[in-house]
Amino acid sequence: MKKTYVLDTNILIQAPYALHCFQENQVVIPLAVVEELDGLKRAEGERGRSARAAIRALEELRCGGDLLSGVPLPGGGTVRIEQNFIHVTLPPDLPEDRMDNRILMVCKGLREAGEDQVILVTKDLLLRVKAQILGIPAEDFTTEQISADDAAYTGRQTVYLPEELAKEFKKSGVDASAVYIADENGERRCPALTENEFLVLKLDQSTRKTLLGRVEEGRVVPLAYKKSKPYGVSPRNVGQYFLQEALMTGADKAPLVIVQGMAGTAKTFYALAVGLEKVYNNPNGEYRRIIVSRPNAQFDDDIGFLPGDEQEKIAPLMRPIVDNLEQLLDADEDRYEDEGALSDRVSEVFQRGVIQAEAMNFIRGRSIVKTYLIIDEAQNMTPNQVKGIITRAGQDTKIILLGDPRQIDRPFLDERTNGLSYAAKCMKGSPLCWQLTLSAEECERSALAMDAVQRL
Repeated sequence: MKKTYVLDTNILIQAPYALHCFQENQVVIPLAVVEELDGLKRAEGERGRSARAAIRALEELRCGGDLLSGVPLPGGGTVRIEQNFIHVTLPPDLPEDRMDNRILMVCKGLREAGEDQVILVTKDLLLRVKAQILGIPAEDFTTEQISADDAAYTGRQTVYLPEELAKEFKKSGVDASAVYIADENGERRCPALTENEFLVLKLDQSTRKTLLGRVEEGRVVPLAYKKSKPYGVSPRNVGQYFLQEALMTGADKAPLVIVQGMAGTAKTFYALAVGLEKVYNNPNGEYRRIIVSRPNAQFDDDIGFLPGDEQEKIAPLMRPIVDNLEQLLDADEDRYEDEGALSDRVSEVFQRGVIQAEAMNFIRGRSIVKTYLIIDEAQNMTPNQVKGIITRAGQDTKIILLGDPRQIDRPFLDERTNGLSYAAKCMKGSPLCWQLTLSAEECERSALAMDAVQRL
């Protein structure tokens, strides 16, 4: 039996292509949603772009038929605009002048008109609650959601290696079939390995001895940059050895690196250290510059009228980047006794163009070449934004996505629908993408901070 899906505005803002994701079923757009799209079409940033994209999609459908009667979709099903059911009554505590409640009126009106399976699709949790009160089934838009299996992938695992193969591994690597894991009964079995997955290899005759490797084209190879110290920084744990390997590898082999982990695992710090090593210490032409951006750094009504140029406008939002940069620049042998001198050194790095801070709006419209691009707090990006960033990568550009899916600040995003998790799911197994999740045990916070995390 065909279902009738009623779409909320936030679905079209998050995924303008959502009209084509419901197979052979009916898609209904309430007139209230059309009005909201009309109000958002001139908005700055991602919301405005998505609203205009959704409007263009409706215009294409309008040219193909009558939207009030229903227009067939290429993949099956139909889409139509439903005028408000003005005669439908809601409980007195749900005023009809609210947009959300007008959408509920459409859902209730469709049911009263005889359509059995009417389902509201919205990312608004409270609207789903109100729908349940009225007895209307409500769902989230799940096309972009990651599964539990995808969320569990960390880009690393622990396996066993026969001790007699240790020397061969150190020299040139071993065939992936040589490593194994043990089940609860102690029986050996082959692990499921993913391209570019990092491995902790325990020698089966002396398990205290471990080696570090990576899966590459059916083989397990040793880390190439284990002994490196980018900008004087040395790895402090296994996760940072893996992180260093992913960041130090050139854009020809690792153009996309996705790193997840809680605050304090040195994601941003290490990414900046490698960038400075590549651009500042060894300017061999591998990268022309470092660009750093954060999803909350956009030119919109909030910061567009602040005084100063682009860098000055977004400087407050980039303060966490500057903090890490100060720590890096003050960590070498020539430590700065004067805070003013350290601040001048940081300013010099930006003035020379070694590091550029960019608003997210500007990155989307560019084709970026020979650039070391860091996207910090990437969990606050939508899947559409992530796609826009990755597809802008030009020749010899390396993109690093950093974030923690458990610390999302944007409405309508969660651990399963954010852009960082979505990119990790879609790019898993790609030979051009290296992924890593840093564990809580690899956090390098102060003793007080770690104690507070456990107690509070």
